[in-house]
Amino acid sequence: MADTYEGGCHCGALRYRVRALSEDVAHCHCSICRRVSGGLVMTWLSLPLDDFQWLGEEPRCYVAPTSCKRYFCGRCGAHVALVTTHSPDTVDITVTTLDQPELVRPHKHIWTDSRLPWLHLDEQLPSEAGESIAAGSFDDHAAEGLGRIE
Repeated sequence: MADTYEGGCHCGALRYRVRALSEDVAHCHCSICRRVSGGLVMTWLSLPLDDFQWLGEEPRCYVAPTSCKRYFCGRCGAHVALVTTHSPDTVDITVTTLDQPELVRPHKHIWTDSRLPWLHLDEQLPSEAGESIAAGSFDDHAAEGLGRIE
């Protein structure tokens, strides 16, 4: 495996590089991720912020009022990454934007209290009602309301 990995958006305008792939990979079932992606679940790879670098074009940023900044391509709209106030030294990237997403495997489900009841995905994996991160455990993932685009 290479020492660095790259990924990007659908149209190719937004690219990034990571120094290493961690094993902190989770299927997120929160309603916020579903609404911003239009999908049933988002799968995130969490990395130290120092191991992440944008290449070329700068992303657009949606600043959510309660918890995070979500980075996306200003051309095609693909959601690529987020940084949360709960863990500001970490970046979460959407696994499917990696050039080789098959290199990482989810190890848990998070925000399962928000899971769609008819969705069954990797049920042998551990589940968390909220999310446990280095900064603590969070189960107050309230609706974010309106944020702003930067």
